Amino acid sequence: MAWSWFHIIILLPFLFAIVVPFLYKVFSPRIHTGWFVLIVPVFLFIYLLRYIPVVSTGETILLTAPWIPSVGINFTAYIDGLSLIFALLISGVGALVVVYSIYYMSKHREALHNFYVYILLFMGAMLGVVFSDNIFVFYVFWELTSISSFLLIAYWYERQRSRYGAQKSMLITIFGGLSMLAGFVMLSMMADTYSIREMISQKEIIDGHTLFLPAMILLLLGAFTKSAQFPFSIWLPDAMEAPTPISAYLHSATMVKAGIYLVARFTPVFGGSAEWFWMISSVGIITMLYGSITAVRQIDLKALLAYSTISQLGLIMTLLGLGSAAIYYGNGEESAFYAVAILAAIFHLINHSTFKGSLFMVVGIIDHETGTRNIRRLGGLLTVMPISFTVALIGSFSMAGLPPFNGFLSKEMFFTGVVNSTSLDIFGMDNIGALFPVIAWVASVFTFIYSMILIFKTFTGKHYPERLEKEAHEAPTGMLIPPVILASLVIILFFFPNILSDYVLQPALMAILPAFVETGGIDIHIEPWHGWTTELYMTIGVVVIGTLLYLTLRKWQGIYRFFSPEGRLNILYDQGIVKMEEFSLGLTRRYMNGSVRSYLVYIFTFMILVVGGSLLLSGGLTFDFTNDAPISFYEYGIVIGIILSGVLVVTAKSRLTAIIALGAVGYLVSILFVIFRAPDLALTQLVVETATVALFLLCFYHLPEFKKRGKGVGFKLSNLLVSLGVGVLVTTLALSADANRLFEPISSFFEKSYELAGAKNIVNAILVDFRGFDTMMEIVVLMIASLGVFTLIKLRLARKDGEE
Repeated sequence: MAWSWFHIIILLPFLFAIVVPFLYKVFSPRIHTGWFVLIVPVFLFIYLLRYIPVVSTGETILLTAPWIPSVGINFTAYIDGLSLIFALLISGVGALVVVYSIYYMSKHREALHNFYVYILLFMGAMLGVVFSDNIFVFYVFWELTSISSFLLIAYWYERQRSRYGAQKSMLITIFGGLSMLAGFVMLSMMADTYSIREMISQKEIIDGHTLFLPAMILLLLGAFTKSAQFPFSIWLPDAMEAPTPISAYLHSATMVKAGIYLVARFTPVFGGSAEWFWMISSVGIITMLYGSITAVRQIDLKALLAYSTISQLGLIMTLLGLGSAAIYYGNGEESAFYAVAILAAIFHLINHSTFKGSLFMVVGIIDHETGTRNIRRLGGLLTVMPISFTVALIGSFSMAGLPPFNGFLSKEMFFTGVVNSTSLDIFGMDNIGALFPVIAWVASVFTFIYSMILIFKTFTGKHYPERLEKEAHEAPTGMLIPPVILASLVIILFFFPNILSDYVLQPALMAILPAFVETGGIDIHIEPWHGWTTELYMTIGVVVIGTLLYLTLRKWQGIYRFFSPEGRLNILYDQGIVKMEEFSLGLTRRYMNGSVRSYLVYIFTFMILVVGGSLLLSGGLTFDFTNDAPISFYEYGIVIGIILSGVLVVTAKSRLTAIIALGAVGYLVSILFVIFRAPDLALTQLVVETATVALFLLCFYHLPEFKKRGKGVGFKLSNLLVSLGVGVLVTTLALSADANRLFEPISSFFEKSYELAGAKNIVNAILVDFRGFDTMMEIVVLMIASLGVFTLIKLRLARKDGEE
């Protein structure tokens, strides 16, 4: 095991992020920082292309680098068809987004060093997610995507809506991430490994385990929250407060696809079970319908695209759920029949990144050049922004599933997947399986409607310049290049879809359905024309009904007044946050009352209950006094003297008496050290005690005398019980520990201090040699505290001098 160049490649965005602030400081505003950052995704994309011929043969690459090998956690990079598709999207779309950002983000008004550092952090985190084979390394990168996306969404942090959207996205996705972590822990317990590959090989063991269902649910919570599945989808529209390049990158091509990747990667582990099938397919189809219906009512272009993204993610999730039935049948013809859904999911994943990325960029251009995204204020931009219109037309029609665009091909495959699922005679599909094509068709109708709204409400009709904040004009060439490239891919992939088949789709399909590796995969051949099939009739119905509903939109759009699920979900979220804050504040005020006594009672009571309870329940309290030395009468006398001195410290009515009694405790303890033949320790104790008493006397000399209280301190039973409990617990713990030695004591090692360190004083050897760094750090802490006290005193004296 050793670090390879590929590990460095994954970490390259993190490493370059360190350099970005320096480049910004030196070259800004003369040179846009994005030109330097562009090198990273371009290099990554070109470098990753060399792995396409390797994975296309069915070969996988495993590279392991040590991280925490003592507990089996290593940075294992796993390269196969599935991870490579996502990595190419991350780097390829990332490069286009950086080019777009160079012209979108002002180099004079924006803190570009922060912007590009956040983008690079996110890029590296996503690469880590898709290439990690170790579940705990996977989790680390997973949470880094949530943190970096939080920073990106809150980039314009002076805006309240940006802060709100960032907080909402982080709370929901972090909740899902923690749930996923719990699922990972359960998986590691079931399979006795941290490797995803090895978990796949132990599918039979995992299937029969009692933790199978809980682990599945927890893992899916992580996937559903990250990929904005219903009802966790409420964070995605609010995340549109981020700059448009971020929306194009995070919310169309990469971050929201992380949940898709998680489901696809673990389909070989959980696939073939009814629970996995129904959870994913039902949540996916509901999300698709919810997103498409809600998108139609939006008047903000980015909000419309946000809900369309939710709908499209639901579509992909549905296909992954339905296609998981192929694992139930193994690798025969029947399995291949249902595996079409998985193939459609992968293909639409790529297509969605092309047409949705281009649409987000066009919406950003409209906002940048007109000053608004409000559909009611837009219109007639066709003659003003012809190139943007062309790109938007291609992207919208592809999203609607019309030819000759790649969305038509994957949408037809989607219809094939849901139609094929009706023939399933497992998991209860023979009863309600017909609902899937019906719901899919209805959702597709609304998809057609919002696609038409996007293109025609924005670019056709009458142009009203007075409604716009800026004089509309076409974007600069540099800002148009990235969406034009993506729109070109939309058309190219329609006419030449099979350039992806052997090199991209087939390896990814075999990664999700490993049973097909033995048979060499499935013969994939994508064609735009399959004859007069059920799927084609469904598409014709979508176009006809969708056109009629779009033309009559004003007549029936009023029903949305009675249909607002996203509003209710947001209200529940907001009220939940407020209630949690109120509960937390009330609870905090109850125990944070400003009383040191109360805090000590909480701490000691917790210690008694947890430590004492654990010892009692585990049977850890055992005593053995057979090897103990006899206690002499003078030792009893010294212990009694220590006790009496301690009581005097508490009951003394003057500070001088309390200090002397406290010093007596220390001196009596040093006598015990002498009796136990530890003169070096006794000497150290005497020196420390003398210095402490002297310092106390110097400090307390300047304090006023104790005030006479009119009423003495009353007896508190709770104080007595807590103090006795702590004393008894510590005493019994010490005695029990002495009687239950699991290892040889280390005292024999320290006794060799002269041979090991040349020291005749064991205590000094421990402090200076064996624990040298620890002692040095303690001295540093004391030095910092002393400097702080000195600074406070100086400030106070300076303030007094100023007042005088």
